[in-house]
Order: sequence, then C-alpha cells, then structure tokens
Amino acid sequence: MIKKFILTVSVAALSCVCSQAQTAMAKNYKEVGNSNPLSSCVFCADPTAFEYEGRVYVYGTNDHQQFIHNGKSGSNGYGNIRSLVVFSSADMVNWQFHGTIDVGKVCSSWGGRFAASWAPSATWRKSAIGKDEFFLYFANSGGSIGVLHATSPVGPWRSPLTKPMIEQDTPGVRPCSWVFDPGVVIDDNGTGWIAFGGGDPQPTGSKLMPGNSRIAKLKPSMTSIDGSAVNLPAPYLFEASELNMMNGRFVYTYNTSWSDRNDWGQYAKRGNNAAPSSCSMCYMVTDNPLDPDSWEYRGEYVPNEGNFGMGWGNNHTHLQKFGDNYYLFYHSTLLESSMQTGGSGYRSIGVDKLTVNESTQKLNKLTMTKAGVSAVCNLNPFELQQAETMATSGGVSYEDFTNINTTSYSTLGNDACRNLQVRMASGAWTMVRNVDFGEHGASAFTVRAKGSGTVRVRLGSKTATPVATLEFSSTGLEDHTIEVDPEKTKGVKSMYIIFSNTKDVRFDSWQFTEAKSTGIDSPVADAQPADAPRYYDLSGRRLSPSEMKGKVVIEEFEDQQGARHVRKRMF
Repeated sequence: MIKKFILTVSVAALSCVCSQAQTAMAKNYKEVGNSNPLSSCVFCADPTAFEYEGRVYVYGTNDHQQFIHNGKSGSNGYGNIRSLVVFSSADMVNWQFHGTIDVGKVCSSWGGRFAASWAPSATWRKSAIGKDEFFLYFANSGGSIGVLHATSPVGPWRSPLTKPMIEQDTPGVRPCSWVFDPGVVIDDNGTGWIAFGGGDPQPTGSKLMPGNSRIAKLKPSMTSIDGSAVNLPAPYLFEASELNMMNGRFVYTYNTSWSDRNDWGQYAKRGNNAAPSSCSMCYMVTDNPLDPDSWEYRGEYVPNEGNFGMGWGNNHTHLQKFGDNYYLFYHSTLLESSMQTGGSGYRSIGVDKLTVNESTQKLNKLTMTKAGVSAVCNLNPFELQQAETMATSGGVSYEDFTNINTTSYSTLGNDACRNLQVRMASGAWTMVRNVDFGEHGASAFTVRAKGSGTVRVRLGSKTATPVATLEFSSTGLEDHTIEVDPEKTKGVKSMYIIFSNTKDVRFDSWQFTEAKSTGIDSPVADAQPADAPRYYDLSGRRLSPSEMKGKVVIEEFEDQQGARHVRKRMF
C-alpha cells in the first residue's frame, strides 16, 4: 500500500519550524502577478493553439533545446531544435507543461529527410467514425513541411507519412523561397486548408509582393494537398502564416519583412493608405481562398514592440477564441531579458486579449504587455493538480530536457523526454493563482513526490506563515499527507509550494481534501474511500481522470475489507 505520513501540526509548531529553517527561495524570472510569459522557465516560440474539452492547448518551437545545446548562452541559431513544446490551461494563467514532442524521433521513418521542427500549427476534428483526431504541422527547417497525427492533444504522435507533406516539388509551390511556417484551419464545411511560405523576394517578385506565400486545400485525410497551391498576395510577407475562420470567412495573418516601403504607393491606390511597419503582424480576409484577387488586405494589427524586448526581430502569432473572448498568442524575448543569461534570440510565448469584431472580421491593434490576461475561472485545489501546473516558479527544472542524447517513451503520450516530474532543488518553488478553497476550506494536503526534503505551503505571499509543513522521504513516488486547519484555507488565494533541504526530489502532483460543511475535519483516510480508485501511468505518475483517456494506466484501490488491489486498465 502507498505509504502515507499523517502529521497533525499546530500553528505554533508551524511557526517554530518556519523560524528554525529559513531556506533562501530561488529567484523567479517571471514576476508574480503577471501572466506573461506563459512559462517562467522554458524558452519557446511560434505559438499555435486550439481549444479542446475546456482547455486551451498551446504548441511551440522548443527554443529551450537550442539553449541547452548552446550551454545556456550564445545565440539561438535554431539548427538543433528537433522537438516541440506543449502547454495547456483551463484558466489562462496557470499553465501545465506537458513536455516535449520529440519530432526527430517520431519522423525517424523519413530516411534522413528530417532536419528540424519549427513553427507548428495544430487543429483537431471528429473523424468519420466519431473519434477525436489531432493534426500537428511543422516547418522541417526552411525546406519542407511535415505533419503528425494523434488521437489525444498530448499524443502519442505518429508520422502518417514517410516523408514531408509539402516540398518544393508539390504542385503550385515552386518558386517559393522558404517552404515553412504552416498555418492550418478546418472550415465550416469540414475541409482543411493550409497556408505557408516566406523568405526574400523571388526574382519575379518585389519587396511589396515577394511571391512566397501559398495556400492550398487539403484532402480529407488532412495529410496531402488537394489540387495545387496558389499564390496568396500578401504585401511585404516574410513569414509566420496562420489561418482562422470567422463568420464563415478566412482570416490570414502573417509577419512582414524589414524592407523599405518605398513602393507602397502603387498598393495604396486600392484603398490601403497606411503601409505596415517593419516586422509587424498583418492580416487579410477572403471568401474564396484559391482566388488571389479575392483577398482583402486589412492592415497591421500588432506592431513590432521594440520596447518589449523584441526589437531584435520579428514575431509569430496565433489568434484563438476561448469562451467569449479572443486571445492572441505571440512570442517575445521577455524571459531572456529577465534571466540575463548573456544569450540572444531565445524566445518565450505570451498572450494578451485581442478585441475582435467577428461579423466584420476586424482585428483591433494590440499592444503586448507583461501583465497579460486575467483568469477566466478559478483553480480547484480539491482536484488532482500536476506539479507542472504553475503561474510562475523559481529554481525548478525538468527531467532530461535535451531530446538529444537520452529519450524514452513517455506514457503521458508525447514520445518525449523524461520530464514528467519537476526536479526541485532546495529553495525551489512553484506558484499557482486563483486557488479557490471555497467557504469551508481544506482539511488536508497531499503531495506526491520522491526523494527527501521539507515542503511548505504558503497562501497569499511567499513569506506568509505556512498552512502546511511536512517532511518526507521515499525512494519512489509516494503520497505524503498532512492535516491542515480549514480556517486558514478559505476563499480564493494564490498558493506557493516551497521545497527545502532537498535530496534528489521529484515533485509529481498535489491535492487538498475539502473540509466537511459542518466545519468538523474528516479523517484523512476518508479522502480515498474504498470506491475511489487512484490512477497512475506506468512510471508511477499520478493521473487525473482527464489524463487517462486512451491510455493504459495502473489502477489501485482498497476494497471494503481494506485489501489492496492493483491492475492495469485501458481507458
């Protein structure tokens, strides 16, 4: 049976423990209270996103892989990025890191044609037989576009082809300087579309119309072009294609080049009086994507924010509706600027709310902010929460992040590196925002971890008196539980989980037990009655119900006589 440590600690004792063991807390590079960047410790860029079952899933280029490869310094040359990152959130402020997709490994059947994985675009649909299926398109360096397929937003991902999906010789592509940066959407009729391309102007093109943007219809399989790609007349296009559907119309977004705008006058005659600034995000709309003359240029909606740590280069955005609001995901060098590593070009994903008029497809101009967005809902502490869910943190790192020398099959489904628990050094901490303990508060706190150390839970601030303090020691992932005072855990609060005196600690998950409405604490044992099994992946990682779909899991429970039962099940 999983060993539990049930400790009753008085407030006075907690204060004593706190005063006797003051471990310096690790520095955080994302400010407490700010929502940007999404991750406080992972460099990532070129975001794409979709909503699925009440969560927003965000995928991006794994700049952190290049950062590690370069010894956490130097310039980001992108050449060693062979994986993509995955995050998700239900509230837009606390983001769960799902690990990395080892695209190089997934595409090993390409016979040496795989080069890199940049700038993904993702979508999902119901298949003809009613199954959910997910498609992830990526730039294979600058020369081709690949596609991955899965039946879950976190994988396992597979390459349905033994080569890239789009290359220079694909009908309608040539001449195109860079065959990369895919942007995918499924229209209201269930048909898939893909836009892509970029680079310096073609010999037959110009600064105004480089001739490098393409759009094509996809076959029902979503893994090949239906017919021929056509040129999309995007003024000053450089890269970063994405597609959206809005009120039955196609909305195409892209990033402009650094070139001068001396030839804008000939285009302004069409009614577009303002030339876009260099390296800004612009958009176009149409009813008929394969008719180049039907596209209407709408102008710039995101200027290049040189004062936001982004004056060094360009951007890549994705527009996503979640609930009643539109959000714009983008990247900046905000995290890099805060870390001051001496490196350059390591990007991080951020998000701000964008005002959109769906009926007219008007995108209002957006200014990127450090504050970012507000929570759309509160976090439930009485549901299992993964350690990888955080608003900000200090001192945390993940299991083997490089995807270069050591990879393993992740039972979470990413074919990823072993980053399923968070490595917590002494002084490391995580923080989650808008934790709703309700009117009755909590009676117990459970942390699942291995190694040895002390964990403290503080509410409201880093320096608040802990509401829970426990020492733990275990050679494997185990649940460690302590009773807490419900009176100290009522209402909506920010929460800090702080580790000290650690030795080889891996932090997997946490959960509170809700106090009874009578105000009388229930025994901690009641938190896991005989008819409430616990579920783990094959590595011992605790799973919530939403993470078990399509997975082989370990189910563990006690029957009415207290006997322990363990079995494998497929959900």
